[in-house]
Amino acid sequence: MTKGFNIALAAPLLVAGLALTGCKTEAQREVDQQAEAIDDSYEAEADLREAIAAGAPNAVQNEARNQAEALREQGERTKDHLQNMAKELKEVPRQ
Repeated sequence: MTKGFNIALAAPLLVAGLALTGCKTEAQREVDQQAEAIDDSYEAEADLREAIAAGAPNAVQNEARNQAEALREQGERTKDHLQNMAKELKEVPRQ
């Protein structure tokens, strides 16, 4: 994942923007779709790291596996965080 995109800053803005639309169900669906896409991108990067290290010495493969696992865990944490934020949209008062 590139360092340029900071999900910690973008996620609250995404959720707040979608909450203001007044379509809670649609907003929650959009956040869930974004969360899945972000998780998928982490998974793809993890797969790529493992593929690049295939055939390398065992130490390199082990390090790539460790990095890939860390990426997968980060993707899951990010997805879970966004989905939890989407659930909180139910609590946003309508005007």
